[in-house]
Amino acid sequence: MTSAQTSPLVFLKGHGTENDFVIVPDAENAVDLPPAAVRRLCDRRAGIGGDGVLHVVRSTAHPEARDMAGEAEWFMDYRNADGSVAEMCGNGIRVFARYLQHAGHVTAGEVAVATRGGVKRVHLDKDGSVTVRMGRALLPADGVTVTVDGRSWPARNVNMGNPHAVAFVEDLAHAGTLYDEPPYEPAAVYPEGVNIEFVADRGPRHVAMRVHERGAAETRSCGTGACAVAVATARRDGVDPAETGAPVTYTVDVLGGTLVITEHPDGEIEMTGPAVIVAEGTVEPEWLAGTV
Repeated sequence: MTSAQTSPLVFLKGHGTENDFVIVPDAENAVDLPPAAVRRLCDRRAGIGGDGVLHVVRSTAHPEARDMAGEAEWFMDYRNADGSVAEMCGNGIRVFARYLQHAGHVTAGEVAVATRGGVKRVHLDKDGSVTVRMGRALLPADGVTVTVDGRSWPARNVNMGNPHAVAFVEDLAHAGTLYDEPPYEPAAVYPEGVNIEFVADRGPRHVAMRVHERGAAETRSCGTGACAVAVATARRDGVDPAETGAPVTYTVDVLGGTLVITEHPDGEIEMTGPAVIVAEGTVEPEWLAGTV
C-alpha cells in the first residue's frame, strides 16, 4: 500500500463456479498491491482467501489501460494468488462485471471491461448469469507432452489471451493431486508458464475438466481454460465453425459447476456462467503490509 494510505482497505469476496476472488475497489489506482500483499489477501488460513485478486481501477487511472479507456471505463488489474500479474481470467471477469453492477457503476446489459488481454464485452443477463465475449483462440502449432505419475499425454496449445495446454485423459483422477504444476516438455513452449487442463468426455458436446492454474495450483474452475478446452475438443472432434459456418457449443463441467462455451464462425468465443458476490468487509493496512 502507499505510505499515505492509513485507512482500512475495503474488499469484497466473489466467485464464479467456485473460482473465488478478493475484489479490491480502487477507482483512482491509489492502492499499492505488491505481491506480498496479494498473497496475504489470498491466504486461505491467515487471510481472506481466494484464487486471485480483482483490482478494480478506472482505465484512465492505470498506465496499462489508458489506451483502452475510450472503449472501456473500467480495467481488471488481475493478480494470481501468488502475487504475479496475469493477462485475463474468464471467471474473474464475470465476477468483476457483477461487482460493477453491485456497486451501481453499471446496470444489466452490456459492459466493456479492459484487461491485459484486450477489451472484453460482458453481458449481465437478467436471469443472473453472465456471458463474456472472450475473443478468438489462437492455436500455435507447437504443443507439449504433459506427464503425471508415469502417464504422459500430448497437450494442445491454445491461447485465450493467456496460455493453455489441453490434455485429453480417460479419467480425471489421472491428473493426480495438482498441488504442483505437472511437468511438461519442451518447457520452452511456455516461457512464462501455462495453465494445464485435463479433460475427460461426458457425452456428446459435453466434457469435464480439472485445471492447474499457473500461480494458483488447482482451482475449482478456470474460465479461459474452459474456453480453451471447448476449442481443443471441437478440433479433436473435427469441428471448426470457420469451416462449417455454424456455431458449436460445448458444456464444460468444472469442479465448481458448469460453464457453457460457444464458438462462432467468425472465431468469437462466448462463455456463460454464474457470478456471485458473497461478502464485503475491510482489512487493516498494518495487517496487509505485514507489520502486525
